[in-house]
Amino acid sequence: MSKLPSRRGASLDYKAGRSSQGSDISSTPTQKTTASAGRIMYIEQKSGHLTGAARIGRVRFSKTGRTLYYQGRKFQSLKGAGFKSNYLDVDSGEDYWISGPKRKGDDALYGGSTPIEIDEDVREEYWRNIRRQPDRIHECVA
Repeated sequence: MSKLPSRRGASLDYKAGRSSQGSDISSTPTQKTTASAGRIMYIEQKSGHLTGAARIGRVRFSKTGRTLYYQGRKFQSLKGAGFKSNYLDVDSGEDYWISGPKRKGDDALYGGSTPIEIDEDVREEYWRNIRRQPDRIHECVA
């Protein structure tokens, strides 16, 4: 006696087939990516001050996600123990605030009007997908 697939199993098979086509799944700009591809992040150097030099760039994550890599630097998570910072530059010992960029552009921990430099390799993706302002893709500063 052959067993027919249940309604639930057939439904799952149908959904799995549709999701592989990519028609139902849309990636969001804030969705975490794989460790090898990296993710666009807001990076602000604190160095004992409330605000500091800031930039938007692509960071790579370690397998555990506790260590970030950006432009040859290694940042270790402070796991909530930092004062106005959440990462530490392993080599220099300087404090940093690193977080995902926001659509409105108010990325700084304490606000302010400090200019934020945008790395050339992420500039277009940042303006188009995160800020959703494609007319500004030529701007290097947010």
